[in-house]
Amino acid sequence: MAVDTSQFRNGLKIELDGEPFNMTYFQHVKPGKGGAFVRTKLKNLRTGRVLEKTFRSGEKVEEAAVEDAKMQYLYQDGDSLVFMDTTTYDQLPLPTEAIGDSLKFLQENMEVAVILYKGQAINVELPAFVKAPVTQTDPGIKGDTASGATKPATIETGAVVQVPLFIKEGEVIRVDTRTGEYVERVND
Repeated sequence: MAVDTSQFRNGLKIELDGEPFNMTYFQHVKPGKGGAFVRTKLKNLRTGRVLEKTFRSGEKVEEAAVEDAKMQYLYQDGDSLVFMDTTTYDQLPLPTEAIGDSLKFLQENMEVAVILYKGQAINVELPAFVKAPVTQTDPGIKGDTASGATKPATIETGAVVQVPLFIKEGEVIRVDTRTGEYVERVND
């Protein structure tokens, strides 16, 4: 289905040159002279690259045939990660490189949104936050209470996160998967 520039919004999925893109930013501009246009930032759903593109006002683009399927991550099998559709129980292997940086926060049995483009899995969207125990970190030095001081900590998935000095091994922390930053200590 074609959409014109008046229907642009954040999160709109469009197709350009046979590739699916997610619109992350748009701005309508009406200069004093010349025609109006729309400035956009588009994130390639396959590669993650960001593209800045300008469209003339009224220009039409095709909406991408993108679907989100709720799936559960099961296990890694060589260079593939196996996901299961939670409604049909069908299993779907996905190459590890398709997941990119998200791989460092992926946990077994985690519910994720697998992005399907023309029926083929191209990417995985993790939940915004994950809870994971700290498996390795140096102890905080007594008396080192500088405001906002951090140290590296490795969580169970293998990701290294900067945490406050008071975090100890074995404690569970919440991490933002979009930025890779520590959010809080979790007391279960």
